[in-house]
Amino acid sequence: MPDTSMPPAVAPPVLEIRGLTKSFGTNIVLDGVSMQVGKGQTVCLLGPSGSGKSTLLRCVNWLEPPDQGRILLSGKLMGFRDGGVVPMNGMELARARSRIGMVFQHFNLWPHLTVLQNLIEAPIHVQGRQRDEVIGEAEVLLDRVGLADKKNAFPAHLSGGQKQRVGIARALAMRPELLLFDEPTSALDPELVGEVVAVMKILAEEGSTMLVVTHEMGFAREAADEVVLLDLGRVVEIARPTEFFTKPKTERARQFLQRYVHA
Repeated sequence: MPDTSMPPAVAPPVLEIRGLTKSFGTNIVLDGVSMQVGKGQTVCLLGPSGSGKSTLLRCVNWLEPPDQGRILLSGKLMGFRDGGVVPMNGMELARARSRIGMVFQHFNLWPHLTVLQNLIEAPIHVQGRQRDEVIGEAEVLLDRVGLADKKNAFPAHLSGGQKQRVGIARALAMRPELLLFDEPTSALDPELVGEVVAVMKILAEEGSTMLVVTHEMGFAREAADEVVLLDLGRVVEIARPTEFFTKPKTERARQFLQRYVHA
């Protein structure tokens, strides 16, 4: 008797980008970018300065509206509703953004709030969650990134590495489906890079879904499930780290890696 049972439903990727373009004036920054990030994956965006990596992240979070293309978060369009026809209003967009945690290059902490207050502000006021519950989760997150003793400190009294770890905890406080990292170590002194990378590696091992713009090739090699090389706003190569770093498929990827090795 033939098997007439339905095959199991396949969950959509957490992030899917289709044909994304973005220009500033006559400068084409993203030119038809398509890629995806599956649940529990860490994907690293690599490429030279000016290749469009940070702009891509800002489009994903709708901080920069793309000119064309589609961004889907767990199968739902970002920036639009009603089947992708009507743009989201401000409140709808804020709720959609709350599903994405973003860690910025320059921390972007509120200087007038304590570390704990930085973590609880958005979950309470954007997501409407109960204050006691949010504070409890925030304290657990600060312990997780090694900053439980800094909860009442102000950002001005923290090192760069501590500020970035607070930024990571703040992103996690929103219970995001997707974490975006925009060169999280580039503003740090070299001796502080390791403490931030260590936290990111733990998140990757725990199965957080992450899209990471980075120049830390060691992190990409060790922690990424996939690397995406961007150049001049286009995807040049998508590969697993073991393949990308040992047998790149394209001449542009080989050139990029040779410059990295020399550096």
